[in-house]
Parts: sequence; C-alpha cells; structure tokens
Amino acid sequence: MVKLATGTANLGGSVPSSREREAARMTPSLYHLLPDFATRIQTDADDGLPKSTFDAALYQPSIVETITSYVDRCSVESGSTKAKPKDQAEALFAGMLAGAGKHRKRIANLDLAAKGLSADRWLCVVGVDYKTRVRMKVKLVHNKPVFELTSKDMLNEWDKDGGDPANTGDGTVHFKGAVSGFLETNNVVCVAPDDYGYWEIADIATTKAAGFHGIVPNMNMLHRLLVRHFTGWSDPRKSTWGRRAPGFAKEDWQPAVWPLKDKTE
Repeated sequence: MVKLATGTANLGGSVPSSREREAARMTPSLYHLLPDFATRIQTDADDGLPKSTFDAALYQPSIVETITSYVDRCSVESGSTKAKPKDQAEALFAGMLAGAGKHRKRIANLDLAAKGLSADRWLCVVGVDYKTRVRMKVKLVHNKPVFELTSKDMLNEWDKDGGDPANTGDGTVHFKGAVSGFLETNNVVCVAPDDYGYWEIADIATTKAAGFHGIVPNMNMLHRLLVRHFTGWSDPRKSTWGRRAPGFAKEDWQPAVWPLKDKTE
C-alpha cells in the first residue's frame, strides 16, 4: 500500500519517484500482495470509506491519475481512441483490485485435504521481531481519501511487555498478513533476525540497512529447516529451530517440521 501511495519501499529508493509510482501502480501482481485484514485499516466511523483494501474507493485519486497518464500516453502511441483515458484508467484500477481480491479469496479458501495435502506437508515461515507497519489510517481530505503514513504505525512488540506480540513482522509484511488462510496459526514457524548464525555477517548488515523481508530466504538456519522438511533429515545436531506464533502454548505448536527446538522464550 505504501508502494502504491508513494513509490518507495524498503528495498527501493528513499525518495519518492514518479517513475517508481507509475511502475508500482501499473503492475497487476503488486495488487495481489495487498493485505486483506480489514481490522488494520483505520477510518473514521462516519466517513463512509470502505474497509477492504481491494475496493478502489479506499484509495487516493493520484493512483488513477497516474494510470490515466499511462493510458493516455499509450493511446497516443497506438492511435487508439476507443474511450476516454480516465474512464479506461478507472476500469483498469478497479479491475486489478477486483482480480487480486478474487485471487486472495481463492487462496484463503484452499482445501488442503481436497488437494491431497495436510498441514504437515506445508511449511509456513513468517519473519518476526522487526519494526513493521502494522496498521494504516485512511482519512478524508476535501472529500478524497488520503493515506496517513506515520511512524507511530511502525511497531515491533514481539517481546515487549504489555504490547501485542502480533504487532510485528519482517519489515515489509505484517505478521497477520503473512499467515496463510488455509493453515492454522499454530502451524506457523516464526523466524527472527536473532536466528542468523555467527558468520552470516553480510546478511546481518543487509538486514540492518534494508530490512529483514528480502533477506530471510538466505538465512542458513532456514535452509537447514527446508532440507528437513523435504527430506526428513533428523538433524542429530539440533541445528534447526523456530518460534511459535503469539498466543500459543508450547504444547499446542504444530509446525510442519517436528521435533523442532522452540526459541520463543
């Protein structure tokens, strides 16, 4: 959502760019990555704004303006005069959101048993213990929606006393947005920056500079976890571990790889 609004992201430039914004707003696959949990989208009770991130009415007009400019430019180049660029842009934007929302519902309703799978065949790994945007305020300004991007919505309460441990993530994806709808939350294996090995100096430096999200798949411990998952390797040296999701007791943890050392505490 931040990428759509500003053109910036953890692994991109820090200065908003019109080229970055256009690239983001014209990339259908980016819309498939939008969060779909309405409780984290905050609006005023009487403003009439939708809660769904797949509803075009939630977004600021500048997104459609960018798409309009793109359509107008492409229409001139191709000689097309079928419809007004703004009308085409509004249809494109609504269509990309609707397609992404339909895809998300299909994934959330996936029946593992019907596909010959079970929870222990699906390893779900979620990055935690890194400051992440966990909510977003959308407000009306002159009757138009505007994203309110504030640092107070960037939280990491994974091990904070009195905090909500679900208010965490990997720097890009909020914990609740990373848990698959077709799995139980107690099936999840959480990994944190503390899970790097002593010699993973470059990856630790990358995490500090650019966030945890993009470098998680490079973690040595996670590679060993994947080997166990696919081969059944017993790991006699106990070199794999994980953390259970917030709110679950140790005896209720059911990750796909088991036994697994619990580093939650």
